[in-house]
Amino acid sequence: MYFFLSHLSFADFCYSSVLTPKLLENLGVEDRTISFRGCIKQFFLACIFVVTETFMLAVMAYDQFVAVCNPLFYAVTKSLKHCFLLVAASYYWSIVCSLTVTYFLLTLSFCGTQLISNFVCEHAAIVAVSCSDPYISQKIILVSATFNEISSLMIILTSYAFIFITVMKMPSTGGRHKAFSTCASHLTAIYIFHGTILSLYCVPNSKRSWLMVKVASVFYTVVIPIPNPRSTASGIKM
Repeated sequence: MYFFLSHLSFADFCYSSVLTPKLLENLGVEDRTISFRGCIKQFFLACIFVVTETFMLAVMAYDQFVAVCNPLFYAVTKSLKHCFLLVAASYYWSIVCSLTVTYFLLTLSFCGTQLISNFVCEHAAIVAVSCSDPYISQKIILVSATFNEISSLMIILTSYAFIFITVMKMPSTGGRHKAFSTCASHLTAIYIFHGTILSLYCVPNSKRSWLMVKVASVFYTVVIPIPNPRSTASGIKM
């Protein structure tokens, strides 16, 4: 559990480190511009750690399932090698997804200096200032985000379904309370994180307002990792 928690914390730390320096700079200077290359780098790195956290939460749900439902076989099932493979797979897939989405983002054309309607270089804000048709790029991130959400949520929901059944069979009320309290913080993080990602990336663009995009961005970039400065607008300098 602590092995996975350390990697989840590492992903949060890296994610905040990608965004916080520019946010602090925007608060202290009048020139709130960011170069196009810098904006793409910020999006690429942020995408890696968001996807990593998505599957890290799923891995932790599986870990809870093994600990609660098969405690006697926990040490055998969750060997150090197995744990390393699960973490490595999360990082590998996040890099693949980030490279794919960023590649199609770079196929778009951008004209001159533009103002993005967000405090971070988020995909919807970047494609909104593109001079070319962003249809393919939008579909790529929709498919990628939907696949990641469905696959990770299936692992999480299946794991917790078995956990719930096992806990309800416990004869001791104290044991049930202890088991549920252990899972409470993890479930809270899952609810906030996946709820905002689903609302931001897994709904058609026509059903999403810029206010919704900004609010969702605040939750998964500020509330979940660590408290960050308040949002500001940044311009893309071409």
